Amino acid sequence: MVDIIGRRRVGRDLGLGGAALLGLVACMPEGGAGGGTPPMEDACGAAGLQQMVGQPASALDTMRFAQPMRVIRPGQAVTMDYNVERLNFAVGEDGRITRVYCG
Repeated sequence: MVDIIGRRRVGRDLGLGGAALLGLVACMPEGGAGGGTPPMEDACGAAGLQQMVGQPASALDTMRFAQPMRVIRPGQAVTMDYNVERLNFAVGEDGRITRVYCG
């Protein structure tokens, strides 16, 4: 907006933009954009199952887990959502477990 003399009235122009910015800041987690609580490194218990690396994936058939788990085979489509409590077993082309991790 311009006043009678031709100067820009900055305060009024920022009204809607400032309100939008304030709305976005209100939605940010505590601690800023990257803040919040960092994910727990081993919330799913993967550290205690590292001995499974190198074992055939069929060894998982008889195991029961209290938390969600999934077996990821080569080329298999999986969701990319991150769940700190989910246990993931990556399996190689040879059918052996190559990696155990949370996510």
